[in-house]
Amino acid sequence: METNFESMEKAHSIIARERVLRDLKTLARDAESLMKVTAGDLSESATEARARLGEALESAMATCNELQAQVMESAKAATGHADRVIRSNPYESIGIAFGIGLLIGVLVVRR
Repeated sequence: METNFESMEKAHSIIARERVLRDLKTLARDAESLMKVTAGDLSESATEARARLGEALESAMATCNELQAQVMESAKAATGHADRVIRSNPYESIGIAFGIGLLIGVLVVRR
């Protein structure tokens, strides 16, 4: 079995992207609700602020879509790598799965 620290770094990168993606979605949802709430305010500064917020919202959504595509692509690559490792080391994979199952079983019975 191989130890690959690059894949660990990629996993941390994927987690970071997922967090940014979640935060961007929350920001977009909050910005949309703010635009709905301020729709009745017709002052020039409010109209200008709404226009800037709309542009920023569009940019954030585009970034969100890009990140989501990257996360999906990375997940597919990780799945493919895991599949190749398991197929190239079937007996070791079965042994590891058995050992983990045994450990979980012992921990559950102990409680």
